[in-house]
Amino acid sequence: MEELKQGILREKQRKRERPYNSAPFNSSSHPSQSMIRSSWKISKGVPGSLVGDRSLYVFSDSVCSFEDSHCAAGKGEALSMPNTITLVFSLLVAIVILATVSTRFRLPYAIVLVLAGLLLGFIPGLPTINLDPALLLFFFLPPLIYSSAWLTSWREFRANLRPILLLSVGLVLVTTVVVAVVAHLIGLPWTVSFVLGAVVSPTDAVAASATAQSFGLPRRLLTVIEGESMVNDATGLVVYRFAVAAVVTGSFSLVQASLQFVLVSAGGLLVGLVIGWPLAWLHRHLDDAPIEIAITLLTPFAAYLLADAIGVSGVLAVMAAGLYLSRQSSRFFSSNTRLQANAVWTVLVFLLNGLVFLLIGLQLHSILDALASRAPLSLLWDALLVCFTVVVVRIAWVIPAAFPSRLFTKFLRPRERPPSWRNVLIVAWTGMRGGVSLAAALALPLMIVGGGPFPDRDLVIFLTFCVILATLVGQGMSLGPLIRLLHLQEDESREREHAQAHLAAAHAALARLDELATEEWVPEEELTHLRSVCEEKIKDFTVRLDGVGAADERDGDRPAAGRRLRQEMLHAERAAVIRLRDQGRIDDEVLRQVERELDLEEQRLLADL
Repeated sequence: MEELKQGILREKQRKRERPYNSAPFNSSSHPSQSMIRSSWKISKGVPGSLVGDRSLYVFSDSVCSFEDSHCAAGKGEALSMPNTITLVFSLLVAIVILATVSTRFRLPYAIVLVLAGLLLGFIPGLPTINLDPALLLFFFLPPLIYSSAWLTSWREFRANLRPILLLSVGLVLVTTVVVAVVAHLIGLPWTVSFVLGAVVSPTDAVAASATAQSFGLPRRLLTVIEGESMVNDATGLVVYRFAVAAVVTGSFSLVQASLQFVLVSAGGLLVGLVIGWPLAWLHRHLDDAPIEIAITLLTPFAAYLLADAIGVSGVLAVMAAGLYLSRQSSRFFSSNTRLQANAVWTVLVFLLNGLVFLLIGLQLHSILDALASRAPLSLLWDALLVCFTVVVVRIAWVIPAAFPSRLFTKFLRPRERPPSWRNVLIVAWTGMRGGVSLAAALALPLMIVGGGPFPDRDLVIFLTFCVILATLVGQGMSLGPLIRLLHLQEDESREREHAQAHLAAAHAALARLDELATEEWVPEEELTHLRSVCEEKIKDFTVRLDGVGAADERDGDRPAAGRRLRQEMLHAERAAVIRLRDQGRIDDEVLRQVERELDLEEQRLLADL
């Protein structure tokens, strides 16, 4: 009877220590015998958790909890719905204010938001925000990955596939191993050390894109950095999956891990194309901007959830769908849909990015509370050592990999030129970690087979946060001075291609006008006017393409003066229409219609700058 009483007490204690949104699985069978089969089912919100008769904990459908006091294990009282809405509203207001400050001081807003989150987390009396990994992996990640993929050039992505794969596969594996060795030297068990290495090895697509784009890097660099951060999530999360399984079960199979990596990656790409093809067909048969924009908002979640349901890479599925639909969008989007969709997605990405970085910063307080019993100096030393290792390994890998030896030069494509050493140095220094690493660390199970706690779980989470802070804030803050020191500027190829495209379009328009000149329905005056417009475009863009626009300073000032004159004209038109509305001579609906027409004309004028 005493043993039964003790058993009941232990079970009650385990339930109290269990997260409010977790559930245990039966541990009667050993997972190492069927790793590939069981790992195809991914738990809700946790990358790499195995579902079935397995002794792992998974997170439920909840996304984020707001509590009145710190609740590392789900303790505390949840805020009421009005208070939760107020808190979310306050976070959004903080994002707008902090982004304005970052623009004012020319700093990447991602860095400012993380630092602000660090400070806000220590303000007494504020409710603790307990970040669920599901919030990052299922709510934030799909649309942000989709947006990055949509804006990525397929031509540039394909041309830079070799460096992208070297970074997203080779560097992730090397970083995992080296960080594991260093973590073992500071006292972590080998299996836990590999978990830490897998968690911090992939760069984050959101952090890399938000930081790199703010500095106006050359597009080849942006393609490599964003492509690496999108693809390496598949590598890192597969390694993470097997590292966690090794800790929980005490077994590991390299053959199974390698096979699963291939299947997960290929399956994710296939799912993305399976989602993208019918949606492209659907868009071609629709011409309704709100419906089509709603479809674009649902697409990344559909790709991610379908891939997650069958156990393949959701990140690669979203990336493949985004690349495919972006390339096809020129054929199925109307001008109205394209303009509205761009506006919607710009605001959405801004808010989601802001929430991700602010929530990352807010996690430090609860992480430090979990490590209150450890020596601060020892924690600081361990964090510095791991952060230094992550940064140095990337530099040591990128520089030799960027300049292959003569032995491998013959395998490169004839048109592939060696990169500039300045570009290589920027890529080596741009290894920001972010929400994916934090979500993977927070998703570590609390218990292992046999009922024991996951070894050094709190320390792994703390070290992960330190790596995010060091790479995102430390490297991100120094990236701007480094770019200025290297005199790195965006290449002119984009401007030349822009002029080339307009020139080809103008020639095609002029040829079409010549074909229609004999038609009876064509007004002669309108035909003459349109011909003059096309000829003026051809002249203007020919000058831009030849690069002789600055030969005559007076001629170079004429287009600018003409644009200024047209802007003054538009401002006068807009003011006159507003006066009519204020006098009650036209309705507000008429004003909005005229404003839209004037806005489109002004945007067309700004596009020619």
